[in-house]
Amino acid sequence: MSIPQERRVVTAIPGPKSQELLARKQAAVPAGIGTTLPVFVTRAGGGVVEDADGNSLIDFGSGIAVTNVGNAAPKVVERVQKQVADFTHTCFMVTPYESYVRVCEKLNELTPGDHEKRTFLVNSGAEAVENAVKVARHATGRQAVVVFEHGYHGRTLLTMTLTAKNMPYKHRFGPFAPEVYRVPLAYPYRWPTGPENCAEEAAAQAIDAITKQIGAENVAAVVIEPIAGEGGFIVPARGFLPRIAEFCKDNGIVFVADEVQTGFARTGTLFACEDEGVVPDIIATAKGIAGGLPLAAVTGRAELMDAVHVGGLGGTYGGNPLACEAALGVLETIEEEGLVAKARRIGEIMLPRLESMKERFDVIGDVRGRGAMIAIELVEPGTKEPNPTAVQAVVKRCHAEGLLVLTAGTYGNVLRFLPPLVMPEHLLEEGLGILEKAIAEL
Repeated sequence: MSIPQERRVVTAIPGPKSQELLARKQAAVPAGIGTTLPVFVTRAGGGVVEDADGNSLIDFGSGIAVTNVGNAAPKVVERVQKQVADFTHTCFMVTPYESYVRVCEKLNELTPGDHEKRTFLVNSGAEAVENAVKVARHATGRQAVVVFEHGYHGRTLLTMTLTAKNMPYKHRFGPFAPEVYRVPLAYPYRWPTGPENCAEEAAAQAIDAITKQIGAENVAAVVIEPIAGEGGFIVPARGFLPRIAEFCKDNGIVFVADEVQTGFARTGTLFACEDEGVVPDIIATAKGIAGGLPLAAVTGRAELMDAVHVGGLGGTYGGNPLACEAALGVLETIEEEGLVAKARRIGEIMLPRLESMKERFDVIGDVRGRGAMIAIELVEPGTKEPNPTAVQAVVKRCHAEGLLVLTAGTYGNVLRFLPPLVMPEHLLEEGLGILEKAIAEL
């Protein structure tokens, strides 16, 4: 499927057909399922999504970092089409198939570290994180799990507990899971003594809290996003992640990297923890792994993964054959189209433009990110007071002009940008122009 790589706005957004479909959605779907931009998509690919009214929007969201290789990458489409004609399901735990094994072999090979690894497949990022904790608890015989301020890990009971933000993820959904403890994250822009002290002081505070309040010998796992996603694309100050990983190693704690949003070339390395040479004991992946089909993975040290008894891991749909074929297509596409380098190129284009905007618009407090995972934090001018009102105004103007953007942040004041890695540069530049105009009009 070939889609013209152009922005095209032919109706108000959302248009009449999308509004009609939205009314049907509201009558059929619970109000708790929110919608960022209620345009109903009919096809998508490259750097655009087309809606039911014929509008073509520039996509700065990638389905929340899922369609890194595009919405209809040829290798993904070809593999899935062939597989769907052969069989759609057997359950790997009943009668296995080779594609599941091949995906696991590739992840064992590609994830950081040259130690012996094992991988198993599940359906979602939350399921991957939850299973990582299960493995860590079983292998260590310990119960406590440590997570970080501003972290997001999912919507199941355990991963909702691991998640820091109350609204909308946790509000009135308790009681939550026990033995979960939260410690400071190295957030350079908001660190009280300045970004230059952030890594050392945050690590010291986190380690002190673990040793004094929990006891390192009671901790099964430390779970962290190498770049905090929903929390606001917070890139921890350099040195923080290696120090936490070192502490875990010294105390027999399983270091779990939640790379659900940061994985598969998004940040300009295949996995974000590679940037500082951090080698996780277990890595949880999802989102960009299968081009939009539901798939996630848990990859870890062989001795940890093999510690669990037979039957202790699994699930009916985990490693569905269609999703496995899609994942193999994604990995081929990343390699053959050089998408790790393309992610870096997106960062090289976006970051200077955004920094230039920051110099001219004092509503922009911070510009941050790596590769194609970029954000700006909006504040009340002259302060660091979060400005979610400005974010909503910018989003509204961008959407009206045919640019799909997403928000994030503990304080609701971050605009996050996740363009597909295959986006043509002219669309990237055009999208940045729309964003700049929207900020200038505040």
